[in-house]
Amino acid sequence: MVGVVGAGAMGRGIAQMMAQAGSKVRLLDAQPGMAQRAHDAIVEQWHRQVSKNRMDANQLAACTGRLQTAQGLSDLADCDLVVEAIVERLDAKQALVRELEAVLRPEAALASNTSSLSVTAIAAALHNPRRMAGLHFFNPVPVMKLVEVVAGLQTDPALCTALAAQVRQMGHTPVQAQDSPGFIVNHAGRGYTTEALRIVDEGVADFATVDRILRDQAGFKLGPFELLDLTGLDVSHPVMESIYHQYHEEPRYRPSVLTAQRLAGGLLGRKTGEGFYRYVDSAAQVPDEAPTPVVDVIPPVWVSPRAARRPEIYQMLKNLGADIETGAAPSASAIILVAPLGFDITTVAVVERLDPARTIGIDMLVEEAATRRRVLATNPVTRADIRDAAHALMARDGKAVSVVRDSGGFVTQRVVATIVNIASDICQQRICSPRDLETAVTLGLGYPLGPLAMGDRWGPTNILEVLFNMQTVYGDPRYRPSPWLRRRGAIGLSLQHEEE
Repeated sequence: MVGVVGAGAMGRGIAQMMAQAGSKVRLLDAQPGMAQRAHDAIVEQWHRQVSKNRMDANQLAACTGRLQTAQGLSDLADCDLVVEAIVERLDAKQALVRELEAVLRPEAALASNTSSLSVTAIAAALHNPRRMAGLHFFNPVPVMKLVEVVAGLQTDPALCTALAAQVRQMGHTPVQAQDSPGFIVNHAGRGYTTEALRIVDEGVADFATVDRILRDQAGFKLGPFELLDLTGLDVSHPVMESIYHQYHEEPRYRPSVLTAQRLAGGLLGRKTGEGFYRYVDSAAQVPDEAPTPVVDVIPPVWVSPRAARRPEIYQMLKNLGADIETGAAPSASAIILVAPLGFDITTVAVVERLDPARTIGIDMLVEEAATRRRVLATNPVTRADIRDAAHALMARDGKAVSVVRDSGGFVTQRVVATIVNIASDICQQRICSPRDLETAVTLGLGYPLGPLAMGDRWGPTNILEVLFNMQTVYGDPRYRPSPWLRRRGAIGLSLQHEEE
């Protein structure tokens, strides 16, 4: 018998999936009538599954028979497991589990569906904290198949093993995590949106351009600002602040004033009709891309000998029909093309003694054949005619082109390096295994690759170079490479070792 306390969206989904998996479930909510309304909504959902031939009449009858409502905590006294899914407040959760401990049998287990609170802190309210773990489902529970099984400092390891087995019985995928701010998914997810917010805040590019770049270059399904609008800033911004403060103001997790302002102004995203985008009939109003410049004559192109993926650049330029210079130095009229990892275009021009007015950068972290967009970067004195000529040349074959302002690292370099670095730090802290980290991020966040596989694909040494160079440019500890990443840079990030 499983008890579920809290009949909101999360509790309702947990109860539905537990009952479908064969457990008898009692659903309780402090608000009068709420548990019954949730019960009826679940049964209605099962009827819809029957109409779509996803469930037969016998299964419907069996599931309905296993789902009950409870009138009070005493109705849960014979439960083997009680999952709390109430309001995300530590005092409320502690009070509830304290009351449940007085009602339940000593061998019964408790689990919290908390997404941001410490499981250890919740369990501290119990006389026997070994009987409690975190069981973090994602919304909507029937669709999101990932569940984080979280061990508090005193949780019995056997309980986590049993909970993981129950999760598998539900058809979901469990990952094991140690109690820490954000667990796995909310912790690993800091790299994507927080770095994108910094990029916009620095004036490197606007929201729509950053979204386009990360979709088309790195393969993300949603850009970071599309994602923030979908989730809602009333959910996302408090999580940013919570993890930042729980990690004692660690710079990597620093929230942004951009989300704080929109939250204060009620611009939460899709749910309010406006966030980073405006929504009309649920459709985002995305500004048009800048048109490709019309250029009569495109100057020859000279490529820096220090450029990343230099052979690929030459092949690309050849395919585009460019006039390529191969001398030791550029001619007086040439476009000077550089491709740094982590460094800004200005620094490259100065260090390599190039004419900054004719120097423009291209992001080559991701292999040219794998991207649907080329990204160029100007420096503060790049001539407009050079910028336009480079843009026109790079768009000759119809591939999309974005031009951004100078910064340490391009958009994709900065975001991908931050994602990989934070994931490496999760491994360094032994919050979870590398395998569970990859599973959690791909299932919970929908990234095109797990962060460690992402680092392996585009080169751990390249990621390290981006971070080291950005740390030099910004002088900011947020780009400090994780020790785990530094050790693994030469051997690959996804390898499994006994120490893991």
